[in-house]
Formats: sequence, C-alpha cells, structure tokens
Amino acid sequence: MAKKERADKKEKPLDRMTAKELREMALGMQGIVGVHAMNKSELVAAIKDAKGIVDEKKRETTIDVRAIKKQIRELRSQKMASREAGEKEKVQILRRRISRLKKRTRRAAMAG
Repeated sequence: MAKKERADKKEKPLDRMTAKELREMALGMQGIVGVHAMNKSELVAAIKDAKGIVDEKKRETTIDVRAIKKQIRELRSQKMASREAGEKEKVQILRRRISRLKKRTRRAAMAG
C-alpha cells in the first residue's frame, strides 16, 4: 500500500527535486544528452525543454555573487586583524557587514 500512496501524491516540483532525482528523470527522457555532466539548474532547464514547459521569467539580478564573496573574505581578514588588536566595536561593525553581504548572496541565489 505504501507504493500506491506515493503514486497518488502529486509529482514534486522540479525545483524542489534533488540533482540525483533529476538525473534519473532525465535519463528516461528522449533528447537529453550528457545528463551526468549537468548541474541542477541545467538539468531543470533541459527537463523543462523536453517536456515543453515554458519557464516563467524571474527578475534579472545584476548581483555578482563572486564579487560579494571576495568582499566577504576581505572583511573577514579585517575582522581577524581587528580582533587581534582588541578593537571590539570595529569587530562588531565588520561582523554586521559580513552578515548583510551573506544575506545578499542568499537572496541572489534564490532569485536566479
């Protein structure tokens, strides 16, 4: 009965599936080549193309995640130097800046 119950449930949205589940699905479909070399976003796009699903446009982000992460690394090194120098206030300021930048990278990842 457990298998029957699972079959009755709706199919999980493609964005919520794991890369492993997406690969298994893509292997069973016609016209998709190079499944094992694809990452999750590429797999989702290929499956949507194969099924004929029109992808709704998400807003374009101009945020460069790599640049933000580089800035976070620089701020972390400044924070360590300030901590060693005993500048507690500056450490707190840098900690908040790092936190804000990390939130920006997460939002960018969710948007795109």
